[in-house]
Amino acid sequence: MGLSAEDERAASPRDEEWPEAEKAEKLARGAALKWASGVFYRPEKLEGLGQYRSRETQRNSSIQSRLKSTVQSYLEGVSAGLEQLRSAAQEVQSLCQDLGAARWALLNTTDRFQSLQQMRALMAEHVQLASVVQVLPQLFSVQEVFSHTLQLLHGQQLLEAHAELMMMEHLRDDILSQLQLRGFSSAQATVLSYFSGLQELNDTLAKQLWDIVGSSLHLVHEDPVLFVSAVRIIEREEKIDNTLLLEATFLPPGRPKGWRQKFYHVLQETITGSHFQALRMDTEGSGLAGHLAKLQKGIVSELRVVKDLMVQCVPAHYNILSVCTATFHQALSSHLQDILREDLDKQALFLLLEWALHVYHSQEMMGHPDLLPEVDVSALGPLMSPELVDQTERKYVMKVKASVLEWMQRTLEVEFKEWFREEEPETDHQGFFQSALPIIVMQMLKENIQVASLITESLRQKVYNMALEELEAFLGRLREALVQCGKEHQKDRSVPKYYMSYLLATLNNNLALSSSVSSLHPDTACREVPLSLRAAFDRTQKKACQLLLEELLLDLQPLCLQLHSRKWLSGSQLVSSMCEVIDKYAKDFSRVRRPVFMLLLMETELLVASQYLRALMQKKVVCKSEEERGQLCARLLLDATQLRELFCGLGLDQSQQSLEAVFALQELICLKDPALLSLEVLGFITKYPDVSDEHISTLLDIRGDVSKEVQHMVLDMMAQHPQVVPEGYRPIFSTILVPVPELPFCLRKGKCA
Repeated sequence: MGLSAEDERAASPRDEEWPEAEKAEKLARGAALKWASGVFYRPEKLEGLGQYRSRETQRNSSIQSRLKSTVQSYLEGVSAGLEQLRSAAQEVQSLCQDLGAARWALLNTTDRFQSLQQMRALMAEHVQLASVVQVLPQLFSVQEVFSHTLQLLHGQQLLEAHAELMMMEHLRDDILSQLQLRGFSSAQATVLSYFSGLQELNDTLAKQLWDIVGSSLHLVHEDPVLFVSAVRIIEREEKIDNTLLLEATFLPPGRPKGWRQKFYHVLQETITGSHFQALRMDTEGSGLAGHLAKLQKGIVSELRVVKDLMVQCVPAHYNILSVCTATFHQALSSHLQDILREDLDKQALFLLLEWALHVYHSQEMMGHPDLLPEVDVSALGPLMSPELVDQTERKYVMKVKASVLEWMQRTLEVEFKEWFREEEPETDHQGFFQSALPIIVMQMLKENIQVASLITESLRQKVYNMALEELEAFLGRLREALVQCGKEHQKDRSVPKYYMSYLLATLNNNLALSSSVSSLHPDTACREVPLSLRAAFDRTQKKACQLLLEELLLDLQPLCLQLHSRKWLSGSQLVSSMCEVIDKYAKDFSRVRRPVFMLLLMETELLVASQYLRALMQKKVVCKSEEERGQLCARLLLDATQLRELFCGLGLDQSQQSLEAVFALQELICLKDPALLSLEVLGFITKYPDVSDEHISTLLDIRGDVSKEVQHMVLDMMAQHPQVVPEGYRPIFSTILVPVPELPFCLRKGKCA
């Protein structure tokens, strides 16, 4: 059975060798079948089958012809390449043969080359002699050139003189280089001696150059050509230095000269020397202000010259404006440090801080419109370091502190001198006593704080803290002065004449200072008054109140001594007299502002209550009968009521009065049944926890009807119910001492009952 065409293709060896071809053919057949099924799916389309077949046949023929032409061109290229490779191989083989022949020829002529060595040495010697003969005229004219160069230097023809100097140096350096190269180092000393005049010329030229650089700020105005010539010479020498350093084979004597660095150094020394050599008198008084103003004007003027004129006379890479700006900045910083080493007063320290932190950067100096934007000192760091600023601020604060202390002491002395005048202190529009002390003190402190705020926030805070400390110290000295004045007044109560009025003025002054201290700081968030200062105000107020109460006590003391006596019990008008004295003092106390007035009123009431109870505890009256006890109770009630009404009339509320203790004691004494004393005393000690056993024993003794057993029972009850003084309790009994009872008289050898 025969095989079909498809089977033959499937079995062909080509398919076994190229499986990709079989796969491609299958894909092509599948695509063709899909296309044909899409085109001839309708019977009427089969009529155009012949057209499709002829068109595809033509298309396949075209593709095959293109493939054949492409393969043919590739085959021709491969053939040409093979031919070129064959030709190159032949040429390489021929070249190898020629090189081999040349090698053998060179090996055969080695002996002939050695015979030319003597000829080479003679040739080198001839070249050296020719070089020496060539430079002989220059060598013979060296001294003449030296003289001519010196004349040019004296005539300030710097460029011409430098040209001849470079020529001589080049000649000398060339000879020294040749000698070193050929190993004649011993002959170099002779050459250096012969050219010794070069050093003198170099020194003369350098001196003139540095003189020119030193006066460059004036020369760029008057003769910029001379300055430009000097800069050109410096650049020539710098170029020669760089060239010799790069070659690194031979470095002539005196190299590198480093004249560009010397240029910067001389310029910096000139700037430093011309402005920053202040004498001692410049740092004292108004001399410092004049010195700083002169510096300000001079620096701005010279920087304008550098910016407008000198920049055009030097190469751009010199950065001459930046160099001069940095030099001024650093020299000025060092200069300020030197000034600050002196013992400056506060005005000088303030002036330096203001100048360094504000004026220096302002439009009046480094921020001048004529200097911007080329001059920028912000990248150079602060003129005064933060540490130096802090140190200077502390010095300033110490000076201000000494000044404030002196002024406050003087104010205090003037204040107490006024106490001895023959007139009362001045009053305000409301009739309250006052003096100028608070205004003087606060104005002094405010002015110093405001002045410090013109510098920095840190200085303002330092001065503010100092002001609070000095105010606290001032209050301490004020209290000492009050105590001393009080002692003098105790010796002679007529001096000062208006002692109480000035004490009242002191209280008003203390209150004014206390209310004004928060306004010292401009920042409302930082106006909290320190606790120590508040305590100082409280101590000052208490001391003045204490002196006033002592004065009151001196007038009440004679009346208090007569209280609770038989005369008092029989109907004396002692309490009425006491009320008159108290009322008189209360009218005087009304010349202080209400917070202090109420404090004085409360302290007066406490003082009166304490003195009344203290007199009662003296046991001047001990009831001998129920009738006397009733009389004592009635008298106590009458006195306490009279005093209470007095203080209520003066404005002190009944709940704030300590006289309630007198009413409580009156009830304790009036108790008719002694058996109920324990319960009554328990209520009493609960209300007045500072009462002691001695106080209760004295009260029971005053009753006159309490037996020893009842008294012991009451005291035992008190021991079983110890009391704790609550916070905020105003003590009254703890300030009252009970007199020690007299011991009975005993014989020498007997026993006490």
